[in-house]
Amino acid sequence: MIPFSHTWPYELILGDLYVQSCPFCSAENVLLPMKPKELQSVREGKKKLLVFPCCSERPVVVDSDGDYLLFDRAVR
Repeated sequence: MIPFSHTWPYELILGDLYVQSCPFCSAENVLLPMKPKELQSVREGKKKLLVFPCCSERPVVVDSDGDYLLFDRAVR
């Protein structure tokens, strides 16, 4: 069972990944430094270190689906 506390919603808009708010500093409309092809490789099992540009937090993305990113630690 995937823990909901380790997930965060994202949006794919015109080839860019956004989150409505940062789970760490609460900044709004954050553009993530990750491309859709990297998102596909995460779905296939490759882990990705994601550095949030607003606060420099560094969680590891371990999985994803069409709506949520799954991190290695709790973000809620």
